[in-house]
Amino acid sequence: MAKKQEFLTYKDYPLVRNGKTIYYGNSYDPFIIMIQIATTKQVGDEELADKVLVQLINTDPDVRPRDKIVKKSEKKGMYAAMDIAYIWLSRANQKKPQ
Repeated sequence: MAKKQEFLTYKDYPLVRNGKTIYYGNSYDPFIIMIQIATTKQVGDEELADKVLVQLINTDPDVRPRDKIVKKSEKKGMYAAMDIAYIWLSRANQKKPQ
């Protein structure tokens, strides 16, 4: 029997990390967010995201690759990146914000 895999979520959308790239949203929805950590900074013993690139991506396989990126922004830190990512994702997928 296959075990159901649980994902970390933020405001009801799953987060999947691969290295310095984080995918936010459901792949079966019309849009997802791709967050790339461009630079980090050392704060005490922790390495924190400094410059973060946020992109709203169209998941339609029929869309040309250069038209897949609908919006993009550069943010300072993960909090600002996740804040704008949630707003863009909920509006693009027409989900009512919490």
